Amino acid sequence: MAEVIALACTECKRRNYSTTKNKKTERSRLELKKYCRWCRTHTLHRETR
Repeated sequence: MAEVIALACTECKRRNYSTTKNKKTERSRLELKKYCRWCRTHTLHRETR
């Protein structure tokens, strides 16, 4: 039931990472602090649709 999702930077809106998420157990959007190589800093990355 796990699906591949994309994570986008909240600052520059670029899709930098992809990961998997089980949509049955986790209903809300995933938010992680990751490194953005375009912003050159750690920023909040959110799941995009």
